[in-house]
Amino acid sequence: MDLQIALLLGQDGIVNGAIYALLALALVLVFAVTRVIFIPQGEFVAYGALTLAAFEAGKTPGTLWLLLGAGVLVALIDTVIAVRGGNPGRIKRIVLWDLALPAAIAGLVLWLEPATLPLAAKVALSLAIVVPLGPMIYRLAYQPLAEASVLVLLIVSVAVHIALVGLGLLFFGAEGSRTTPFSEAQFNVGTLTVNGQTLWVLGASCVLIVALYLFFGRTLYGKALRATAINRVGARLMGISTTLAGKLSFTLAAGIGALSGILIAPITTVYYDTGFLIGLKGFVAAIIAGLVSYPLAAAGAILVGLLESFSSFWASAFKEVIVFTLIIPVLVWRSLTSHHVEEEE
Repeated sequence: MDLQIALLLGQDGIVNGAIYALLALALVLVFAVTRVIFIPQGEFVAYGALTLAAFEAGKTPGTLWLLLGAGVLVALIDTVIAVRGGNPGRIKRIVLWDLALPAAIAGLVLWLEPATLPLAAKVALSLAIVVPLGPMIYRLAYQPLAEASVLVLLIVSVAVHIALVGLGLLFFGAEGSRTTPFSEAQFNVGTLTVNGQTLWVLGASCVLIVALYLFFGRTLYGKALRATAINRVGARLMGISTTLAGKLSFTLAAGIGALSGILIAPITTVYYDTGFLIGLKGFVAAIIAGLVSYPLAAAGAILVGLLESFSSFWASAFKEVIVFTLIIPVLVWRSLTSHHVEEEE
C-alpha cells in the first residue's frame, strides 16, 4: 500500500464513518429516551434513498401508501382511546396530524409530478413521506409497551425490522437503485481527488451534528429529551410527557435515517435491505459509546468507517466480519469495567 491508496481508503472511511456517526447518534438517542434498541433504523435509510429513486423514475413510491395506511390506523386507535377516556377534544388534533397531514402530502405527490421537479423538491418530498413514519411506528409498536423490559422491546424491534424489510421488497422490488448526485464537481487536493457528493455527505453530516447539539442544548424540547434520557420517572414528575419524548426521538431518528439514505444513494446502489447492514455498523459505533455518549458514538463511527475501508483493501472477503468482530473486545472490556445493575421493575 502506498500513500495514494492510503489517502483514498482514508477518504472513503471518513465518508462512510460520517453516515455511521449519524445513525449511531440516532440509536443512542432512541435508546436513551425510550430504552428501545432500534434495529429498524437502517430501514429508514433504505426508504429515504428508494423513495427519492422512485420519484426520479417517475413512479409513486410505496412508502406513500404506507404513510396513509399507518396514519389511518393510528387515528383509529387514538380516536377510540379519546372517546373511551371522555376526551373528545383530542379528536381534532388526531385528525389534523394523522389524517390531514398524510393526505396533504399524498395530494402534493399525486398533483405535482415529482419527476419534473428540481432535486431539492424531490428530497423534501421524500423526507416528508418517510419522516412521519417514525412517530407512527412508535405509536403502533412501542408506545403500548413503553414500560416493558428492554428484552421485550428488543423483540418488538426485530419484528418491526422484519415487517419493514418485507414491505420494502413489496414497494421497491429486489433491484437496487441510485439517484442523481447533488454535485458533479471534482476538486484536487494534492494527489487526492475529492468529488462534490463526498463534500455534500461530510458537510451535511457536520451541519446535522451541530444542529442536534444546539437542539439538545438550547431548545425546550431538546432539554426535555435530555431530562427523559437521564431519568424517565423524574421527567414525568416534572410534567414532561414521556410519550411525547418517545415520538420526538423516533421522529429525529427517522429524519436522520432518511437523510442518510438520500446522501449515500448517489454513491452506492441501495437495495430494499441495504439499510440493515448500514444500521448494524451504526449500532457497533453506538455500542462503543455504551449507548449513552454522543461524542463517543461519533468517534466510534469514524473508527468503524476507517476499519471497514482498510479491511476492504487487505481482506475484502472478510471486511464485514472484521467490522462486526470489533464489538467483541468492546463488550468484554465494558463487562469487566462496569458494575451490573438490575433493571428497574
